[in-house]
Amino acid sequence: MGVEGRSGVRILLVEDDLRVATAMSAALTRRGYDVEHAATAAAALSAAPCDLVLLDLSLPDGDGLDVCRTLRSRSPQLGIIAVTARGEERDRVVGLRVGADDYVVKPFSMVELQARIEAVLRRAAYASPELMVIVAGRVRIDVPARAVSVDGNDVALTRKEFDILLSLARHPGLVITRDRILLDAWQTTWVARHTVEVHVGSLRGKLGDPRLIESVRGVGYRLRSE
Repeated sequence: MGVEGRSGVRILLVEDDLRVATAMSAALTRRGYDVEHAATAAAALSAAPCDLVLLDLSLPDGDGLDVCRTLRSRSPQLGIIAVTARGEERDRVVGLRVGADDYVVKPFSMVELQARIEAVLRRAAYASPELMVIVAGRVRIDVPARAVSVDGNDVALTRKEFDILLSLARHPGLVITRDRILLDAWQTTWVARHTVEVHVGSLRGKLGDPRLIESVRGVGYRLRSE
């Protein structure tokens, strides 16, 4: 899937209607996503890597179905949601067959879209092959065994503490947003923000050195990799 972790989940919004794109971008940004807008098929195909694509199927320079097919061939793990006015059953079936993970018909609510985004990101994360062992500086994580050690000493963590540490360790040295941590550990962002802070505080204590996890004010956390 390729989550960068610097500013959260990265979404490519492919929409030729500037008014719609502006409103959707603002709403998604408020929810903690990093949003890049592409107004054409060409711009969508040349955009930087992302975690999920919201793809309008009616584009001025090409068919969104062709864009979907190309994106899917490039990245089998990429999350793709078709967001379109084409609501007929035939259109839905074709969209899903060419590679879309989900299909949302306009008009829709942001609550519905948020839920669908979370579901697709969850499926993409589960489909991605995990590293068997992750070593980030002094921290070693055996993913299948869900075992953690620091400087060779075993550390007993709760399920959520392990999931948070794994979220940070996938990108050591980079800032992981609270929303990304919530998605990884709770499979949703609909959780009180202080919940992450409480679990991170407990995790720091168990790791034995609070400096291993750095807070980045207003953004999230970083696992020191040196």
